[in-house]
Amino acid sequence: QKVQIVNNNNGARLETYVIKGERNSGTICLNGAASRLVQPGDIIIIIAYALMDKEEAKNYKPKVVILDNKNQIIN
Repeated sequence: QKVQIVNNNNGARLETYVIKGERNSGTICLNGAASRLVQPGDIIIIIAYALMDKEEAKNYKPKVVILDNKNQIIN
């Protein structure tokens, strides 16, 4: 899955892809050249996109997940 990463600390923006990791580990990791743009502790926004037809879009409810400083979901 292709995603866009926006770094609120330094203004960097990049596109990359997702590799599933260990469930509930709280790990968000960037590899390769992308790792130079985000440092541990930076506040980032991860944006995922989806293709859908007009009917699907009418009923679609996007998910917004806000995490704490340990990458655990805040309810």
